[in-house]
Amino acid sequence: MTDLRPVILGYDCVSPLGTDLDRQWERAAAGESGVGPLTRFALREGFPVRIAGQVPETDVAPYPFLRPREMAHWTSPVFPHALLVVHRALKRAGVEITPETAPRTAVTFSSAIGGLDALVAADRALAALGKLPQPFMNPNACINMVGGKVAIFTGATGPIASIITACATGSSSLVLGAMFIAQGMADIALCGAVDFPLVESIVAGFATMNGAYRPKVGEAPVPPEAASAPFSLGRRGFVVSEGAACIVLASRAFARAHGLNFETELAGWAMTADAYHAVMPNRAQVARCIAEGLRHAGLPPAAIDAVNAHAASTKIGDQVEADALREVFGDRVPPVSANKSQLGHAMGATSAVESVLAIEGLRRGVLLPTINHHPDPGIPLDCVAEGARRLDQTVVLKNAFGFGGCNACLVFRRVT
Repeated sequence: MTDLRPVILGYDCVSPLGTDLDRQWERAAAGESGVGPLTRFALREGFPVRIAGQVPETDVAPYPFLRPREMAHWTSPVFPHALLVVHRALKRAGVEITPETAPRTAVTFSSAIGGLDALVAADRALAALGKLPQPFMNPNACINMVGGKVAIFTGATGPIASIITACATGSSSLVLGAMFIAQGMADIALCGAVDFPLVESIVAGFATMNGAYRPKVGEAPVPPEAASAPFSLGRRGFVVSEGAACIVLASRAFARAHGLNFETELAGWAMTADAYHAVMPNRAQVARCIAEGLRHAGLPPAAIDAVNAHAASTKIGDQVEADALREVFGDRVPPVSANKSQLGHAMGATSAVESVLAIEGLRRGVLLPTINHHPDPGIPLDCVAEGARRLDQTVVLKNAFGFGGCNACLVFRRVT
C-alpha cells in the first residue's frame, strides 16, 4: 500500500530577525527581538502606531529572478519574498520540479493580505494626480496571485488553491497541502504564506480596533523590542510585522522513491470555526481544534513535548488560548514558546514562519524563548521565559487562530 503520510523535505523563511534562516535561528535562540521603529511610510503627527517588525532588505544578487527587470511589474513586496523562500526551500529539500513531477506538485502557498499595498498606492495616485494604474496593478492586488506566481516560477501544474484564513493562513496552507497528498492528488506540495502588511491604512485600522500595540494613555511607550509580550500581565496588543515562509511537503512514498531525506512529518492537523465573533475567539472551538489535531495524529495529550503558541500578545486572545490549552492538557500543559514576542505578528505569514522555527527547534532539540514575559496569574503556563531551553522533542503542537473564527492546529513529529 502506498504510504501517503506527508513528510517535510525542506523549508525557508524571512522575518524581522533576518533573511538567512541560520542567522534568524541564532538571533531567536539568543532572545533577540526583530521589532524596531516603523519606517515603511512617513509617520504623520498623532499616528497611533510607531513600531513594527520589518524584514531587512535582501541581497538579490544571488537570485537573478529577483532583479529589478524581472520584478518590474510586481511592485508589491509579497511577490519577491514569496519566490525567494520557495526557491530556497526547494533547494534545501533537494527537489527540482521537472516535467515529470510538475503535474503532481501542488501549490497552496498563500497570503492573508496579498498585494493590497499596490492597490492603495494606485488609488492615491489616481485620486491625487489622475494617474491611471499600471497594467499589472490588479494582478498585484489579487491575493491568489501569490500562489499563481509560485506556480509560474516553479512550473508546478498540479492542484493550486489559495486558502485564506486571516492569521491562520500559513497553517491552513499546510493542512490543504497535506490533504492533497493524503488524498493522492499530489506527491509534493509547496506550502506557506507571505504578508507585508505595513501599509498606513492597514496599520491604523489595527490600532483603532485595539489590536495593535500602542502605549497606555498618559504612560511613556516601552522600547520597541519590549512591546510584544504574549501571555504577560499588562500586554497591550500585537506588533504588526512582515514575513514569508515556505515548507515543502511530500508523501513518504515519493520521498523514499526519490532518495530524499526527511527528519520530520506533519503527523496530524485540524481546523475548526468559532462561529462566534468577527475577531474574538471561542474557547470551546479553539480547544476542540487542539484536541482534534492530536486525535488526527493518533496521539494523547501526554505525547506532546512542546507547544508553539499563536499568542499574539492580546488581552483576550492570549487568555483564551491558555484556557484552551488547560482544557485539553489539564495541569500538565507542555512548555509553551511564543515567537511573536520576538517577531511581532506577520498576519497570514506568521504561522508559516513560526512553523519553520518549531520544526527547526524539533530538529535541534531547543525551545525558543518567550521574551518580555511578565507572569500573569491568570495564565499559569511555562512560557520558557528564562531563555532558549535544551529539550529533546519528538512531537510539537503548533496553534494558529485568525479573524473570522478560523482555527488551525498542526502536529509535527520527528521521524526516528
